[in-house]
Amino acid sequence: MAIHLSGLSLTYVLVGFARHGDTLPRKTEGEGLLHHAEDLTGINAALARYVDGVNQRDEALWASSWDEEAQWCLFDPSPICGRDAIVAAWLEAMKGFPFVIMHATQGHVAVDKDEAQGRSYTSEIAETADGRHLRVWGCYEDRYRRCHGIWRFSSRIFSIMKSEDYQP
Repeated sequence: MAIHLSGLSLTYVLVGFARHGDTLPRKTEGEGLLHHAEDLTGINAALARYVDGVNQRDEALWASSWDEEAQWCLFDPSPICGRDAIVAAWLEAMKGFPFVIMHATQGHVAVDKDEAQGRSYTSEIAETADGRHLRVWGCYEDRYRRCHGIWRFSSRIFSIMKSEDYQP
């Protein structure tokens, strides 16, 4: 049996638990599963705001995916700390890419009350300011925090899995 909530199939949630050997949190029959599905939906919404913010070059939307005290490690091992500093660094970096399109896939997520950790995978096609064309595949090790009912990134650490130049 599959129950659908906001496009999220609970069959997928059950398969994800079975595959990873996790146990389902339960207060009453189905209640724990429902809360977990709501958590996953909120976490996926944070990823969607991040990706759509990149693709639309929408500063406010992209910023809304970050917790106020978040940390971001992109290409430097030293994290950028705080939403305002992260957004400023992103705006500066985006100046070097007149075109970028990002796709992301949510990997495994483990939720513990108002915090979670997981990973996501990205595929990007970009054109640099100097005319290079790039394809980049990467992985984010993510931490999430729920504040006032909204899930946001509290930490993202990016690593490149593969990158290549290409001719359009």
